[in-house]
This record gives sequence, structure tokens and C-alpha cells, in this order.
Amino acid sequence: MSPESTGQNEHYLTVYRRGFRTWRGNRPFWAGLFTILGGLPIAYFPYANMHLGNMTIAMSTTAGAGSLIIGILLITLGMTMWFHHIVRVFAGVAAILLALISIPVANIGGFIIGFLFSLLGGALSIAWAPGEAKGTPKSEGAPARAHGDEVPEQSLGDHDTAQAPRKPLLFDVAAEGDGGRHRAG
Repeated sequence: MSPESTGQNEHYLTVYRRGFRTWRGNRPFWAGLFTILGGLPIAYFPYANMHLGNMTIAMSTTAGAGSLIIGILLITLGMTMWFHHIVRVFAGVAAILLALISIPVANIGGFIIGFLFSLLGGALSIAWAPGEAKGTPKSEGAPARAHGDEVPEQSLGDHDTAQAPRKPLLFDVAAEGDGGRHRAG
């Protein structure tokens, strides 16, 4: 192999790590992770048994089914944030609402641990915005124009005759009655 060929000498773990980094960067990864981590204690604690010597302490409550449903929904919303990031705002709002509902229903929100993780995950999901692609060219020289702005005079062309002011861009793109072709007149 020649020293110029960089892609073929990479270890497969490096390739996997870069692929995972790219996948993670295109979605609200941390929001989904925190939401999943918040749903686990909410669903687990009502069914957990703690053993102290010969004595078993059951933390199950009458709201065990409700906390199981809240925990599973939070885990599902975390997965939704990962794999269907288009609905990230809905998933974030639903995660915050379920975290708030878990306080009275599920052992004080999974002993505050699940509540805080779910609340943080929902907030991160709402706040996340997709980034710009690295290879996207930007038009640095051209100023941005709104639809109602007039076109500057130097861009009208090099005509010596006076021209009527151009229509705003909003109406400029609409097709004329003759299919967009202008007649010589």
C-alpha cells in the first residue's frame, strides 16, 4: 500500500466510531439517551425488591401499572428521538409532560432520578436543531433579500435606456398569461 492511501489502512473500530459519530450528530442523541435513562428508574423502582439480610423490602405501590406505562412511554420517546428525529419537538413535549406526571404517580418520579433525566431529555429534544452540512457552499458575496425587496439597479443590466422599476420577487416568479414568455413590443 502506498502512504497516500488513507482510507484502506484504517482499523475497523475507527471506521465504526466515525460512522457512529456521524449518526449521533444528525439527531438529538443526548436528548434520547437522557429520556431513556429517565424512563428506566420510573419503570423499575415500583417492581424492585431490596434484600436486607433475611428481610425483603418491596417498594411496589398501587400505582405500579401507571409507573410502568410512564416508564415504557419515556423509553419509547427516547428511541423516537433517535430514529425519527423529525418529531423531536412532539417527543420532547411529551417527555416533559410524562416526567411531570411521574412525580405523583411513580414514587416521586423514580425517586427524582427519573424525573430529572426525563425533564432534561425533553428539554434537550425541544432545543435541538439540525446543523448545517460541512460541505455546503454559502453565497458570501450576495446579500439576502426578502420577497418584497427591490432589485438593485446595477443588477438590472447594462442598458442605456431607462427601465421601469422591477416588480418584487414575489410577483416576478409568477407565470404570465403567455407561459412566462415576454412579447417584443
